[in-house]
Amino acid sequence: MKDILQTDIKSNSRFVVITGLSGSGKSTVLKVLEDMGFYAVDNLPVELLSSFVKLPLEHVVEPFKAAMVMDVRARGFVENFPATLKDLAAQGFCLEVLFLEASNDVLLRRYSETRRQHPLAKDEASMEEVVRRERKMLAEIRRQSTQIIDTSGFSIHQLRDEVHSLFKRMAPPAKLQLNLLTFGYKNGLPAEADLVIDVRFLANPFYVEKLRELDGRNNRVVNFIFQQTIAIDFLARLKDLLELIIPEYQRQGKSQITVAIGCTGGRHRSVAVAHWLAENLENENRRVTLRHRDIQLG
Repeated sequence: MKDILQTDIKSNSRFVVITGLSGSGKSTVLKVLEDMGFYAVDNLPVELLSSFVKLPLEHVVEPFKAAMVMDVRARGFVENFPATLKDLAAQGFCLEVLFLEASNDVLLRRYSETRRQHPLAKDEASMEEVVRRERKMLAEIRRQSTQIIDTSGFSIHQLRDEVHSLFKRMAPPAKLQLNLLTFGYKNGLPAEADLVIDVRFLANPFYVEKLRELDGRNNRVVNFIFQQTIAIDFLARLKDLLELIIPEYQRQGKSQITVAIGCTGGRHRSVAVAHWLAENLENENRRVTLRHRDIQLG
């Protein structure tokens, strides 16, 4: 049974090696694949590649997806990677090699803009010479690659879309993390918010003596707030708005969104609204968390 299970894990696991020219976008691609549910490793030494792809056979009970950036930063990569790749293929492991490149002019401009040092840079060599040397060094690995992307004309968003298109067959869409955060305006806006919803227009339970010391998790407070026609209408429209725009955020590569809901003190109205949203927005493609920043402060 163990041999059958290991054979299934091996045949269904996917390993993507991201390599290519320095400055071509490897870090961006790794982050996109991580958001798609791949386990992500940056700068994996070639000596560890064989051990890494065999780990799921002993420690994982289901097909495994991993993406690894491997490039000239690691000693021996250029010399040893082709033989290691061939050996793993002979053992039945499925590795895809995604090679990223860009024109010399684009690479030079990117390094000039970021002021980063090229991993092959030496004091006596010009950047033009370094870029040409790296391209020549990686020529054989480029020939063995299963996918090649020239990122010269891509914006970051376009590169993300291209990677999604190439690899969505290998990974179901990752669940979106929707964070609902309540707060009080008198204590300041939360810096982590992607969207801010102001619910101070709703009737305020603070001015009802028997409700003042309660909070928006209490049914009496909830009933007081939601007895208004405007409140019911608002909740329905807010839900429709979020259902409309959340998928668009996902298409832009976001794996989590924080929606902050505020009232004056962050204790009554915002809390009631956030709990209603949490109950009505969670589904099989979306995880919802709920946090009340100021509920104890009132």
